[in-house]
Amino acid sequence: MSTIEPAVTTERRGHVLLIGLNRPKKYNAFNRAMLAGLAEAYTLLDTDPDLRCGLLFAHGEHFTAGLDLAEVGPAVAQGEPLFGDGQVDPLNLFGRRRNTPVVQVAHGYCFTIGVELALASDVLICAADTSFGQIEVQRGIMPFGGATIRFQQRCGWGNAMRYLLTGDRFDGNEALRIGLAQQIEPDAQAALAAGIALAERIAAQAPLAVAASRANAQLAVEKGESAALEGLMGAARGLMGTADAAEGMQSFIERRAAKFEGR
Repeated sequence: MSTIEPAVTTERRGHVLLIGLNRPKKYNAFNRAMLAGLAEAYTLLDTDPDLRCGLLFAHGEHFTAGLDLAEVGPAVAQGEPLFGDGQVDPLNLFGRRRNTPVVQVAHGYCFTIGVELALASDVLICAADTSFGQIEVQRGIMPFGGATIRFQQRCGWGNAMRYLLTGDRFDGNEALRIGLAQQIEPDAQAALAAGIALAERIAAQAPLAVAASRANAQLAVEKGESAALEGLMGAARGLMGTADAAEGMQSFIERRAAKFEGR
């Protein structure tokens, strides 16, 4: 009896949730099932207090060839929602948005929504031979998953326009140069290992402090420096009264690794 493989896999590794795109025979092209599966995984990541960081990767030879436009295109054209009500939007654009950090690992093709997921993630690690492409203009459409907003924020106007307006592909070294990627590894296996190590490093820190630091930085990006400044000291003072802050100080005095509990 045959079993149907899930379009998105999840695996807990301590406080890290490994989230894997799983349509390798289709180059991990995003159909409705994969979009739904990713939203479900991100919702789990953001609602389970035991999970402190996500690691987004892909099974097979490619991260993603982009959207399966034959299936997803008509839904978008008709205004249908791509993610369920109450679920986290993996692109962090509409509705419920993610608060938990995500590290993305890319290899092979990383086209359209793959780049936009990287822009929505907090850190990108890629294999040197990754082929990135925001190729919508070559198909007569435009990016609608956040690239027009975030590409220039992350990489600068000129670098963003260089690729948004041509659809040209670029490799891991170029992704590192323009700031899309933060780390490059020689191959997919090494990139995944590095991504897991970084996700575990993030998950080892005080969860409340990580969340507050990310939230204030996000506030600065979206609403400006003055909004971030307005909330900065209140957030900092709130953390100082937590059990994790006390543990952090005690571990410093005792010269040992801290054991944070998120309280």
